[in-house]
Amino acid sequence: MQTLLPQLELLLQQAHISLSDQQKQQLLALVGLLHKWNKAYNLTSVREPEAMLVRHILDSIVVAPYLNGSRFIDVGTGPGLPGLPLAIVQPDKQFVLLDSLGKRIRFIRQVILELGLKNVVAVQSRVEEFHDETGFDGVLSRAFASLTDMLNWCHHLPAVNGVFLALKGVYPQEELDNLPAGFTFVSGHRLDVPQLDAERHLIIVKKQQP
Repeated sequence: MQTLLPQLELLLQQAHISLSDQQKQQLLALVGLLHKWNKAYNLTSVREPEAMLVRHILDSIVVAPYLNGSRFIDVGTGPGLPGLPLAIVQPDKQFVLLDSLGKRIRFIRQVILELGLKNVVAVQSRVEEFHDETGFDGVLSRAFASLTDMLNWCHHLPAVNGVFLALKGVYPQEELDNLPAGFTFVSGHRLDVPQLDAERHLIIVKKQQP
């Protein structure tokens, strides 16, 4: 994957993201493992490592500036997206990566082992059955069908001042117009992902306190 280093460095430069050499190597190693495991486990429809750099790595780490706090959970993480790239670029924060499929969790645990990540825990569970006493500063999701589903299924996960961070494609105005009762729209942000010819937005929602 070393041949991808110049492309990664260009993408980071275009996104105005500064990383250490070690972080760059970890991101490349993640792409390598994803590419290798994908052949047997079909973890992602993105087949080419070059495309993974844009659609999985950059697409995940552009969210980093919006992570306020120290504890985060990535629900329905799939092969660890956006949780693994975010954990690499923000080693001072703790991430729980949650998915119900065993093969995805096995892959994530292998990545944690091979990359020596100390700030990631992989959990196999359905989101509605997972409970955490402390609560999270941020509940991340990249693949939920709708905001309503995400909020209804994950309502028990944020800490008192925690927020929901939903990664979306086009701006989901209709979903925001139909937010479930008890939740408040905080902000929406257009995400600039270099070399991605599709829209990306981050939607931040908060649970109303009683």
